[in-house]
Amino acid sequence: MYKTKKWSRFQHKISAFSHQAEKYQPSVIRRRVELQDRRIMPGKVKGLMDRLHDGESVVIAEGYLFIFERRGYLQAGSFVPEVVLEYPELLRLQYEEFYRAGSDVVLAFTYYAHREKVSLIDREADLEKMNRTALRMAREVADKTGSLMAGNICNSNIYVPNDPDITAKIKSMFKEQIEWAVEEGADFILAETFSDLGEALLALEAVKTYGKGLPVVVTMAWHKNEVNGRPATIDGVEICETFKQLEAAGADVLGLNCARGPTTMLPLMEEVKKCIKTPLAAIPVPYRTTKAEPNFQSLTDPLSGKRLFPEDLNAALCSRSDIKEFGRRCQELGIQVVGVCCGNECHYTRTLCETLGRTVPASRYSADMSKHYIFGTSEKLSTRYTSGEGKQHTA
Repeated sequence: MYKTKKWSRFQHKISAFSHQAEKYQPSVIRRRVELQDRRIMPGKVKGLMDRLHDGESVVIAEGYLFIFERRGYLQAGSFVPEVVLEYPELLRLQYEEFYRAGSDVVLAFTYYAHREKVSLIDREADLEKMNRTALRMAREVADKTGSLMAGNICNSNIYVPNDPDITAKIKSMFKEQIEWAVEEGADFILAETFSDLGEALLALEAVKTYGKGLPVVVTMAWHKNEVNGRPATIDGVEICETFKQLEAAGADVLGLNCARGPTTMLPLMEEVKKCIKTPLAAIPVPYRTTKAEPNFQSLTDPLSGKRLFPEDLNAALCSRSDIKEFGRRCQELGIQVVGVCCGNECHYTRTLCETLGRTVPASRYSADMSKHYIFGTSEKLSTRYTSGEGKQHTA
């Protein structure tokens, strides 16, 4: 009897301790913050095309691939989003952090979650679960925050022009991902990072066929190829003709993503703007690409001359001021769908949103240098560092 009572008291203490500990778990704290940051959205969330027709800008935060590679949850090389299944709470948290930074869209992390990629690591059996898990969590976060949710299809890396067998295989890959996105409640589909016009047209056709009428954003990744001295796709179609064909095929939004940084993407966007009337999208990588090295795969280290991609790209990262300038130029050009791709972090998305005139949840912690001990102006600061002897030795 004594042992039974003693054991009961012990269990009670353990239960009480567990209850107290739960209050300090990151997931619990996160949910409280999430509720504080939640947008109040009565009724149905305004759709992508309605926003664009009303002249609004739409921010899409991308970059999951590199974020999770840097953190040690995704392998560079194969670049398969295994983190979706192995650490789903980390993905959910990243969705929420991008919302706090100002993203209007929760983009489901299904980039490279296609059959060709997962076959590289022998996980084809997990393909549907990987997609549905990423989509479902994105839908849940979008519903909580009043955001849009986008499904995602991308470059297959196996496209060969005029090859019926390859074409059929790619169509099948697109079909299953689009159908899963529709079933999990996507508001639109982002078809991205195509280097060949032929593959982009296949993706657009697939969304039109299997997307149940969802809007489709199609973005090309532009590399160094030229035809007749003009920028061209890998399959040899000049830039203006590329986007005219995509517009004629029914894309709702068209533009560029990935590959190029702001400096080398914006001149191409100026050309695209002259060729089509469809709303435009620009989602560059946050790296300082140049005319000599126009995409991030070609960037080299200024000290060693070695290629930076993929592990040493931090040496070429954009500053926040670079992102501000990108946002300002997008406004001038009338580019409505904007974002940051591979290499993105929340501070870039927040900077972009604030450049567009927004105050987002994460703006609470935007820089206020008036309070800095050296560069500040607050009367509460010591003048030894703001204007006295300390400043000359530190600034």
